[in-house]
Parts: sequence; C-alpha cells; structure tokens
Amino acid sequence: MSGPPRADNRPPYARIAGHYRDLISSGELSPGDLLPSIKTLATEWEVSTATADRAMRLLREEKLVQGIPGVGTEVMARPISLSSGAERHDRSGRTQSSWGVGEKSSGHTAGIVEAPEDVAAVLDIPPGDDVIRRSRVYRDGHGIVSHSTSWIPAEFAQAVPELTRSKRLKGGLSLDLIARATGRHAVKRVDEETARIATNRDLELLELEAGTVAAILVLTARFLDADGELLEYGVDLGAPGRTRRTTSEVLR
Repeated sequence: MSGPPRADNRPPYARIAGHYRDLISSGELSPGDLLPSIKTLATEWEVSTATADRAMRLLREEKLVQGIPGVGTEVMARPISLSSGAERHDRSGRTQSSWGVGEKSSGHTAGIVEAPEDVAAVLDIPPGDDVIRRSRVYRDGHGIVSHSTSWIPAEFAQAVPELTRSKRLKGGLSLDLIARATGRHAVKRVDEETARIATNRDLELLELEAGTVAAILVLTARFLDADGELLEYGVDLGAPGRTRRTTSEVLR
C-alpha cells in the first residue's frame, strides 16, 4: 500500500495518519480491522519506525484506533462526538485540519457585523460596535455535529482581509493567519461548557424543526495573546445527542 503523492507537504507522520484517517472515515477500514504493523508501515512509507509509531500514536490519541498487545493496531468504533473550538484548534496544529474523522464543513459565512450584547461583553467593546463574525456548520455521517461561530476583533480585518470573506480559510485557522500577519500568537485559552434548552435561534442554526424541545451543549473558547488581549471568541452549539469526551492523565 503506497502513501499519498509526495506533493503533500505535511510531515511524514501526519501524511501516514491522514491516509489511514481517510480510510477509516470513508468506511474502507471498519471497526475491528487491523492496520499494518509499525515495521510494515515504515517499509511501505519509507520512513523510520519512530515516524510510523508517531503516526499510529496520533490516531490512538484521536480515539480512531487502539493498540491490542499481541494482536496489533485495531480500528475502533466511532462515537457520535462533539469537539470544542479549542479542540479543533489543537487538531489543526496536529493534522493541518480542524475536521474530525468523517466531518466536513459547509455554509461558511463571514463579514463585519454589529456586536451582540453578549459578544460585546466578552470582547470588552460597546454593543453594536463592529466585529468580525465567521460561521460554519460541521457535519458527519450522522448529520450536523455543531454550528460554530468565531467572533474576532474588527481591527484584524485590515491585516487579514480573508477573515471577512465567506469562504473556508486556506493556510490554517483564523488564529494562524492572525499570528502570521501581526505576530500576535494565542498563548492562553479559556474554555467553558454549559447546557441549555435550545432557543428558537439555536434550532434554526442547527436546522431543527421549530418548536423542538432539545437540550444542547454550548462550548465557548476565548483565545488570548501574551498581553491578555482577546484574539478570538469561539462559540460552538452542539447538536442534540452529541457526546463530549475528553482524556487526561491521572496524577498520583
């Protein structure tokens, strides 16, 4: 089995992980299927065993595969999961894509709008002042995963005009483009999760029938630079039935 074309400029481990991520997403590899051994991967992809192992470790971290002692690396069943904006940012740094397995985004809209009162409070600006709003819908094989909105200070519109265009960004996420254009990097983020009964506006954004009574998760992430200034405020509305799962080390 050969890898993708060499024109792919991702690091070798990311190319290998991306190749198998796509096979899992398409259904070509099903839960219970075994991936090649580390030695076989290293030979087929002409990389070191350390690089092949790093690719498999990335897939394990994403809960796409699991290592079974004495058996090998097995494809796992996929939960109907929900990622926060912060997790999408982390995923983009690892894989050069914010999409989860099997996901695609659509309905990309952007522009300069008047800041709603709740957003203005987070950005510390008067309600009605200009703010950049970027929205998109994430979908997978089960339907809508979430409606995601990024609120970005209007001052970045001149330095990064792409932020105001209704197209999927190229060359990274909005924070990546801001960092390259201004030198201001996100060094801190504040994540919050709340649950609520979907409002009429929530139902509209999640393409649910008006009058539906459903509980949804609202995930927010504030990204701050070294001076504590806000670079972006992300709000994700999770579709009903989606599960949040996080993994962390247990300290002893």
